[in-house]
Order: sequence, then structure tokens, then C-alpha cells
Amino acid sequence: MNGIHDLGGMHGLGPIDREDGEPVFHEAWEGRALAVTRAMLAAGHFNLDEFRHGIERMAPAHYLESSYYEHWLEGTITLLAEKGIVGEAELAARVEQLAGEDR
Repeated sequence: MNGIHDLGGMHGLGPIDREDGEPVFHEAWEGRALAVTRAMLAAGHFNLDEFRHGIERMAPAHYLESSYYEHWLEGTITLLAEKGIVGEAELAARVEQLAGEDR
């Protein structure tokens, strides 16, 4: 597959800026996204190839505008919804609940 996500090794995209003492996670939700994805992989709900394909199917503009862990979250949500593990109504309710906690 050759898509927008295949940026590794491309030239002309500028330097990679690294922060001094950069934390593993910039925000707490990033660690939770990683944990949920790893738990779903370990439970056998999807495999690594399916997970990568979930990320690769992101809309190109969304992929470029989102962060690394947003890619992980999007891939995980896509697969859990497609496999019927999480329903759309359940997901929407949880997103609404989490959005309310940030206020």
C-alpha cells in the first residue's frame, strides 16, 4: 500500500524537531490510548497487521493533521467498531462523557 502514511525516508519534509528531555507522553490520554490498544491486541480482538491497516485507512488530511497517538486511537476505534466490540452509541456516549470531563 502506498499512501499518505508512507512518509518514512522521504526527503524535503524538514528536520525532526526533538524536545530536550521530551516526555514519553505529552498528555495523559496518550498513555491511555497506548494501553487500550495494547490490551486489545493482547486480548486478540485484532492483530498488528489489522491495526496498521486501520491507521492506513485514515483520511489523508486527518492523518497529516493528527498526532502519533491520535493515529493509534483512530486505528483502535475503527477496528473495535468494525468488529462490533464497541457500538457507535456506546462510543458516542463515552466521547461525550470524556469531553465533559475536560471542561
